Amino acid sequence: MGGDIVILMLGVLIVLILLGVHIGVALALCSGVGVFIMFRGNTEAALSIMSNTAYEAIRKDVFVVIPLFVLMGDFIWRSGAAGDLYRICDRSLRRLPGRLAIATIAGNTVFAAVTGVSIASAAAFSRIAYPEMMKLGYKQTFALGAVAGSACLGMLIPPSVLLIVWAILTEMSVGALFIAGILPGIILALLFSGYVIIAAIINPKIAPAYDKPLVNPTPEEKRSELIGGLGILALISVVIGGIWLGWFTPTEAAAFGVICALVIGIIKGMRLNDILESMYQAGRTTAPIMFLLIAAQMYSRLLALGGGVNYIQGLFIDSQLSPLMVIMLMGLIWLILGMLIDSISIILLTVPIFAPLAIALGYDPIAFAIFGILVIEAGLLSPPFGLLVYTVKGAVPDPTATLKKIFIGSAPYFLLILVAAVLVLAFPILATLLPSALM
Repeated sequence: MGGDIVILMLGVLIVLILLGVHIGVALALCSGVGVFIMFRGNTEAALSIMSNTAYEAIRKDVFVVIPLFVLMGDFIWRSGAAGDLYRICDRSLRRLPGRLAIATIAGNTVFAAVTGVSIASAAAFSRIAYPEMMKLGYKQTFALGAVAGSACLGMLIPPSVLLIVWAILTEMSVGALFIAGILPGIILALLFSGYVIIAAIINPKIAPAYDKPLVNPTPEEKRSELIGGLGILALISVVIGGIWLGWFTPTEAAAFGVICALVIGIIKGMRLNDILESMYQAGRTTAPIMFLLIAAQMYSRLLALGGGVNYIQGLFIDSQLSPLMVIMLMGLIWLILGMLIDSISIILLTVPIFAPLAIALGYDPIAFAIFGILVIEAGLLSPPFGLLVYTVKGAVPDPTATLKKIFIGSAPYFLLILVAAVLVLAFPILATLLPSALM
């Protein structure tokens, strides 16, 4: 009976999402109705369970990590440190083919370690890197692809909001998932860089060689860049190193990170209005996520009460599919959903069902989490939704940069993300090595 109700509510949930109902509203509504039906119309019992679930969800201190990391990244972006980082990467990599695209990838890799949201990276480097690549005669689709594709690194390299949400839903260690994302993130950045170098060697016209730095900075500009660059490295050391060495919990590391980012911002010239706007922006970014997480906890309670996970596991087991085929089917579902809804919504909808099923099939939960994040991350570049593509379109100061060109340019990065996902699935040690050695 409970399993049938869960399946019915999942069907209603999908219909509501396709009709354009907000994912949080759809989750909460279906969860409430499903629990109400299970308790045979006992309104008081259903409301009690749902209200307690919402209260218990929001009082978890791990939820504080999300707004803190978002605020930390916004401080760094508004301080201009991201631009400093890009120029430092440009001068360091100027002998490589396609160096500005590689500098964009390198900058995004480091910037990802101080912001948990890919959108922030996409917006920042659309304004910083794209104009410089166009000045030097880079092919437009190639330049747009480098910006959009490399921004995906923000969802894998810690501190990642997606990893935090996954950890909350599965009750895994946020710190362990953070550490697990480092090596696959580096591998993905190397894959991106390898593609750029090979493409630039094969067809030099898409990325003309230019071995001089973008600008010859004055001593004052060099000092400012040094503050920004060293500040970001210090911030990474505080956040990731503190968690790595066990000095901080993720929540404590996020709090220290915000303080350090604020200090960097003030040194770089941020004023009170900038600080207040960063706080407002962090609130605007975080509030919808928190609402979604509360609704997702209700959804998880519905699955638990109705035995939904066991019911769906039984369907997969009875289908006689091999474990690998089941995982591939999950990946296909993630890619299809990526064409329709955002990454956090995908995690909220599927992870409460897929994660226990993957563990039951014998897959390591940490490796499966990184595999899932990579596949879902690819959805950020897939049409017609492609959240990062739309972000780049909105942020690039060029009306000729059409959505079609951005999708075409980011297609190789989409494929490389899937390659990295397959590598993690085939070699789980890529994700489990660092957590097992350090946590």
